[in-house]
Amino acid sequence: MQPELRQLFNEQFSQEQYLQILEAIKKLAPEQLDFRVAETPVFIPADVKNKMLQAGEDIIDALTNEQFINLTETSIPDFLSIPGENEFPEMMVVDFGICENKNGDYEPQLIEIQGFPSLFCFEYFSDLILKDQFQIPENYSSYLNNYNPETYRELLKDIILDNENPEQVILLELFPDQQKTRIDFACTEKLLGIKTVCLTQLIAEGNELFYFNEGSKTKIKRIFNRIIFDDLKKENLQNVVDLNQGFDVKWIPHPNWYYRISKFALPFIESEYVPKTFFLNEITTPLPLEEYVLKPLFSYAGMGVVIDVTQEIIDNIPDPENWILQRKVNYADVIKTPDEPAKLEVRLFYFKKKGWSRPKAVHNLARLSKGKMIGTRYNEGKTWVGGTIAFFEKPPQSPEGGS
Repeated sequence: MQPELRQLFNEQFSQEQYLQILEAIKKLAPEQLDFRVAETPVFIPADVKNKMLQAGEDIIDALTNEQFINLTETSIPDFLSIPGENEFPEMMVVDFGICENKNGDYEPQLIEIQGFPSLFCFEYFSDLILKDQFQIPENYSSYLNNYNPETYRELLKDIILDNENPEQVILLELFPDQQKTRIDFACTEKLLGIKTVCLTQLIAEGNELFYFNEGSKTKIKRIFNRIIFDDLKKENLQNVVDLNQGFDVKWIPHPNWYYRISKFALPFIESEYVPKTFFLNEITTPLPLEEYVLKPLFSYAGMGVVIDVTQEIIDNIPDPENWILQRKVNYADVIKTPDEPAKLEVRLFYFKKKGWSRPKAVHNLARLSKGKMIGTRYNEGKTWVGGTIAFFEKPPQSPEGGS
């Protein structure tokens, strides 16, 4: 996005460097990398970064509004009744597509929000690996709001561990060895010292939960939650702990926030950077369907999204209350590559630490695509696509350290 930096990077790029990056990533967790890593990071100029941060503030205004909890109460499924929901999740992510506006300027447009973790620890290591292999300008950082690798790591510890013994804090997932994001689980263990535990391995005794840690039964005090509870319903699991019981554990984040801060929240957000969105069952006036994309409320990784919407498709949806229509955004061909240009999506990581009145943007990941959508199945056989990280232009003489 910065033409001079892009040209310099492309001229200096070598396949050997890229292979060294892949090797360094694979050494983090052998046999765990299960998605394509792009050949290049991206460089975000200050004006686009500032638009993203402003969009984030608009979104947070809506999510912290005193009416938001009431507005999203129906998003919580009947099968989920875990006690202990807090006022706001400790973490959330915001996905922006980089688009071109009518003036020809680049701007972010919101694609999705999630009150759920992302590749927080993998991107910590990705930042270090890319800076080791490439000459990243000193006035660019993958961190926001004056954070750096050291303060980011401390922030994750503060939020996820909260001074508890790491042995009593777990990352909880269903069949973690089968997840495409499992390299992040390994990175989380490496960075924070907590174990990844499958739901099927939990032991319940009264209102307490335990797991076997290297043969020793260990009480669980905090759960870093990576379970998508819709998956549990689909699996129809037998003989596993019923998490809806009132166990003496702290959830980070609480499972309800996966549903509240999701596509369900999009119709309630007003911003020039948020495409107009409607619940499908509430539409009373015909819309130009060619200008909209149809999305299921609680899917992820682009599953179920319909790009070319017709009235016939809408008429055949049995549960319109679980779908939205969102105005299409036109991703810009923003990243010059050796063949065709790539489109860009940037995911900002937001965290809310104890004592903070609002979440803060701290870190990110980025994804490059040359297909209709972001995702592996739209980029088969292509290069310079996949996951990477964005480096943002810093203000002049930006101080170091987080808060």
